[in-house]
Parts: sequence; structure tokens; C-alpha cells
Amino acid sequence: METNSPSGTAKPQVEVAEFRTDSRYRLVRFEGHGWEPLGPEEFEPRVKQLFPDLDPRDPVLVAWADRPWEWPAWHPGEA
Repeated sequence: METNSPSGTAKPQVEVAEFRTDSRYRLVRFEGHGWEPLGPEEFEPRVKQLFPDLDPRDPVLVAWADRPWEWPAWHPGEA
């Protein structure tokens, strides 16, 4: 599934916000669905749920603000 802009270049369908150390989540915007806080174990399943044909590792359709595929440290029992 690909969305093309008038210039013919693909537009990101998923945007991952900047890395923050005050949360275990990263905010993720899904085209047509808005922003959601997601942990690393939730990211790929949610991408596949909303966009079954999208490769989560496609750098054109999945745009990371910084630190691709890095998630804040979190340990069970932390708030």
C-alpha cells in the first residue's frame, strides 16, 4: 500500500516521534488514525493491523524523527 504525493514521491504512512527518556513509549502517528503511544512490542503488530502490506522497515513509508528502532529503557515494575 503506497500513497503518492503530486510530485510522485511516496509519503510516510507512519511517523515515529523523537526519542524521549521520560517515557517507555514513543509516539507514533498512523496516517488517517492520529498519534498513539507505543512500546517496542506493540509497534510492528500495530503497523500490520492498520497497514497489512506495509513493511515496518521501509524508510520511505515509515519515518523516524531520530534513533530508528530505538526505544527508551524500561524495566518491569516501573511506572
